[in-house]
Amino acid sequence: MEARLNYFGNEITGKFVKYINSAGMALHASALPPATQELVKLRASQINGCGQCTDMHAKDALHAGETQQRLNLVAAWREATVFTDAERAALELTEEGTRIADAAGGVSDEVWANAQKHYDEDQLAALVCIIALINTWNRLNVITRQPAGDYEPGQFG
Repeated sequence: MEARLNYFGNEITGKFVKYINSAGMALHASALPPATQELVKLRASQINGCGQCTDMHAKDALHAGETQQRLNLVAAWREATVFTDAERAALELTEEGTRIADAAGGVSDEVWANAQKHYDEDQLAALVCIIALINTWNRLNVITRQPAGDYEPGQFG
């Protein structure tokens, strides 16, 4: 598969990608646990069918010390026993925040309240921003058919 558009070869997408990468850098330093950040990015990418992001975030998570077992079970997190209650709350928020069109009213009060039990305001802010950011990346990559499979951890900085 060949990408429909080279982000770095186009002035507009090159600038846009630079800005959204900068937004992502602000989130790396947040108090939201890095493992949670990667699980969220992986789950949203699975839902959106973004092969490039699924490949990237699974590999980045492994490189950061995540276990293969947990990564294998992200798509079935409700039935898996390997996630904490906080991670479950983040994954549930991710699913509802990613599938906005599937749920009248978007994210339910129940899901938001559950997330609030496990994360303080700054962590929630980071979680919401990560969900929004990965959904942006997923849409860019799916629309332009960015290929998956050859990502190396740290490749993009």
